[in-house]
Order: sequence, then structure tokens, then C-alpha cells
Amino acid sequence: MDMSTNYMGFDLPHPLIPGASPMANDIDTVRRLEDAGAPMIIMPSIFEEQLVQEEIFVDWALTQGDENSGEASGYLTTPYNFRLGPDAYLKQLQKIKSVVRVPVIASLNGRTLGGWTSYAKQLQQAGADGIELNLYDLALTAFRDSTDVERDMLAIIRDVRKVVTLPLAVKLSGFYTSPVHFVAQAAKAGAGSVVIFNRFYQADIDIDNLTIKRELKLSTSDELLPRLRWAAAISGQVDCQLAITGGVQNARDAVKCLMVGADAVQVVSALLEYGPDHLKVLRDALAEWLRANEYLSVKQMKGSMSMARSPEPELFERGNYIRILQGWKKMESGMELFWS
Repeated sequence: MDMSTNYMGFDLPHPLIPGASPMANDIDTVRRLEDAGAPMIIMPSIFEEQLVQEEIFVDWALTQGDENSGEASGYLTTPYNFRLGPDAYLKQLQKIKSVVRVPVIASLNGRTLGGWTSYAKQLQQAGADGIELNLYDLALTAFRDSTDVERDMLAIIRDVRKVVTLPLAVKLSGFYTSPVHFVAQAAKAGAGSVVIFNRFYQADIDIDNLTIKRELKLSTSDELLPRLRWAAAISGQVDCQLAITGGVQNARDAVKCLMVGADAVQVVSALLEYGPDHLKVLRDALAEWLRANEYLSVKQMKGSMSMARSPEPELFERGNYIRILQGWKKMESGMELFWS
């Protein structure tokens, strides 16, 4: 069974990749991921806010001593408690590179133009095999329209592409008005690979204590559907490699991703829940599904259900929406869906 694929320019033995997560913060867990068959390691993002914040803090700290005693450091404010600061992130990257034989991908999470792109050069110098650029910008003011957002995002891609020669993947949100068009523009700007879609951890409201609640909820297979739709549309239309992340819980989910044209499938929640060794379970289940359904390779299956090759491409557009709404009827035994 040939399960090989190519993603970010790397020949991989199979398409199941542990996505960016805190798992890469622990070297023992990284080793377990590789032992379970991880074809590459993707580090969690280091955020633009961390880089900017450290620069501001260092500058502030260096200018305070002129008028204070040598004990002033006792009341200096400290940066927010991020898991890994910029220097620690570079050291972690080097540690991971020293213990694994697979490609190691660093991740940058940014939203504005600026000097933070210089950190991309440091990631390259530290030995990263590639960079996943995680673009996250919620336009929450009345003064920025969609054109402004997209223009700035594309400029960030171009800026990073100018300063590094590494393979570059761009992870996108699902909130673009025309995702296929934006992916095409991102590819022209220098993104050789695109990851759809970033999972956002939305804040909730505690109405009793009048506070904002932060709660991590792992993904479910239900979250996969919009990703399948847009991957099916992108595949065959845009010249870039494609990965799907968010909602992949089992081998059948992975099969769907590959069928709509994904070159790679990123898994996070299932590994956080069941442990890094679960990657081998998923890989074996995918291989068994391919054998049972008489596929000789992943390449043979890839893209077979994209819009370009689907027997009913209209169902990726408005057809499915219309059929469901028009075909729904309430039965005496309960509510059921059927095609009219």
C-alpha cells in the first residue's frame, strides 16, 4: 500500500500530520509522535504579540535604571506568561531538531505588517525546515473593510517570503468572503502550501460573575464540513499544496479530506484526547480502509471528490442547501430528512 504524499515540498510516507499544538513543547512527547509515525513535527505558534511585547519590555527595563536604585528590578512588571518566549522558542526548535529525523516546521502567528517578520529569519537560522504562517486578524472596527484585511494579509506573506528561503505554508481562517480567490492570491504572494482552516477559541460570557470565560473545547467531526467544501473548491483551481486541519477525528474523516483534494491532513484534538500514540492507530486505520476499498495508493484517491471531479459538483455550491431545505418534512415518527 503506497500511502506516500508530498506536502510543503517534502516527500512524506503518509498524509497524517500532528498539527500545531502544545504537544511539541515537550521533547518526550515529540519523540513519541515520531515513534508513532509522525512524518513531520509542527510547533505551536509564537505570536506577534510575544515578539513585540518582549521588545517593549526590554527597552523599558533598560531605560528605568537611570533614576532608580539597583533594587529596581524587584518591581519591574513582567511580560504576559506565555509558554515559550522568543528565545525559548528558538531553543525548543533546536532541541526538537536534535532528537527527530523528520522535518520540523516552526509557526508564526501574526496580524500586522512590521519588524516581527525578522523573527522568520531567526527561525531559519535556528534550523527550521519550514514555516507555517498563521494569519489571524479579526476586523472588529468599522474602519477596516475586507479589502484592507486581505491586502495586509497578502503583504505579510510577501514580507516573510522575502526574508526566508524555507518552504512556506499559510494557515487561514474560514472568514474570507471568497476563500478560493484569496488562496490563489496567497499562492501568488509566495505561499507554496495552504492550511484550512484555523480553529478559533471563542470567548464565552459568565453572566453571573460578569467576566469573560476562556474554555478549550476539542474539535469534533462536525467541524470538518466547511473545510471539505472549500478544499473541494480550491483543489484543481489553485496551484498550491493543501492541508486540512480541524475536525479530523478518525480515518474516515481523513479519507474525506483526501478525496476533496488535500495533500495532508493535520490532526490535533484526537491526539490531545487519546495521546500521541494514537497517530499510529489512525495511520493503520487509514491503510486498512484503502485496502478494503481496493485503492492502491493515496494518490489514486486524492481529489476524486473535488468539485472538478465530483459527479455532482453543484452540491458543493447551492444545490445541497436547496435540496435540504426543500426536501425536509416532518414525519409522525419524528423529524427525518429525505430527498424529494
